[in-house]
Amino acid sequence: MSDAAKKALITEVLLRDGFQIEPMIVSTADKIRLADGLVDAGLTSLEIGSFVHPEKVPQMADTDRLVRELRPGESVALHTLVFNERGARRAVAAGARHVRLIVSASDGHSRANAGVSTAAALARLRPAAELLTQARVGIEATVATAFVCPFDGETDPGTVVNVARELTGFGIEVLHLADTIGAASPRHIRRTVSAVRSAFPELPLGLHLHNTYGMASANAWEALQLGIRRFDASLGGVGGCPFAPGAAGNIATDDLVNLFHHVGVATGIDTGKLVALRDDLRALLGRRLDSALSAVGATPVALQRTTTSDLTYVMPSQAARYGRKDRGDEQQERRGGHGIGAGSP
Repeated sequence: MSDAAKKALITEVLLRDGFQIEPMIVSTADKIRLADGLVDAGLTSLEIGSFVHPEKVPQMADTDRLVRELRPGESVALHTLVFNERGARRAVAAGARHVRLIVSASDGHSRANAGVSTAAALARLRPAAELLTQARVGIEATVATAFVCPFDGETDPGTVVNVARELTGFGIEVLHLADTIGAASPRHIRRTVSAVRSAFPELPLGLHLHNTYGMASANAWEALQLGIRRFDASLGGVGGCPFAPGAAGNIATDDLVNLFHHVGVATGIDTGKLVALRDDLRALLGRRLDSALSAVGATPVALQRTTTSDLTYVMPSQAARYGRKDRGDEQQERRGGHGIGAGSP
């Protein structure tokens, strides 16, 4: 295994996917404190909010403020979610530098989550992508229900490829495939990742996993075997989708770090600081967390902290854009195809 293959980049989604389903509204001050703690623990990529209507997801009402007030340093990427042009305008106005466009592969989930079909959701994302490109905001994309949909059943890999084809036309830097309801198995991971990679061999891929049926770690392991090195996770396993019936929490950051460190894959994360922050989170929410390690009060196996630039972001002014030839193909640094590269999360 090469040195690049021994590193993984985890995007911490606690502040967005984690808190969006919580019954309590976590204060902006507490979010900022947690974000600072996550950065101090070595995370270089955080998903901090979503530009959606506050009446729809009130937990995300302070996303604009978070973008303005968080100042983690140039080596840390703060991601926000955008579903349409209005959200893109809010992101640009707030000063966001990294945005993820979200679209569901299945029509059933798209109608529940975005109110329109997948085709219509893609159509309204195009002007959003154009606006973000003009503002030189880094664009990634996530395909929700890429493996299984709570309304439509298993998602055909060909459908995911077709959605990915539309998204690559928007100039995305990275494509994330989401197991939105945590119903995927390693079989689903292999067939869909393989199909997307075959269609777009130069497009960096990441995974967004949920643990509803206890398969998230197995799916992460399968993804590692396929060369995936970008993963979303939420501290303590907090999270879920309010528009996907039965969806439980995200794969836990502490559990994922533990898995990766056990098999010699570095994350750059200080496990002692991560666990201290997990304890703080449990006290804040006033309940038991969902991670396996939290249940037994355990700390992830520690590896020597890595400070290589392979584990950090390249800012939008330097990052390559998949399909954006005006930015210069020579800027594309894929570091081994699907390893950590420029613009990776």
